[in-house]
Amino acid sequence: MFNIMKTNFSLLFYMKKPKNYQKGVAPIYLRITVSGNRSEVTTGRSCEPSRWNAGIGRAPYI
Repeated sequence: MFNIMKTNFSLLFYMKKPKNYQKGVAPIYLRITVSGNRSEVTTGRSCEPSRWNAGIGRAPYI
C-alpha cells in the first residue's frame, strides 16, 4: 500500500584545528552523513579547544 523509504542520517559537530595552530579559537565544523555519503560545512562559529567536549560534540554553557 505505502512505499516508505527509510533514510539514515547523522550529524556530527567537531572542532578542526589548522595545521599551524598555536593557540586561540578554532573553527567548528558540521559533518552530515546521509546514506553513507558525507559532506562537511563550517558553522561559522569558533571555540577555545580547551572548552570543547568531543564526546558530546559541543562546548558547555557558562
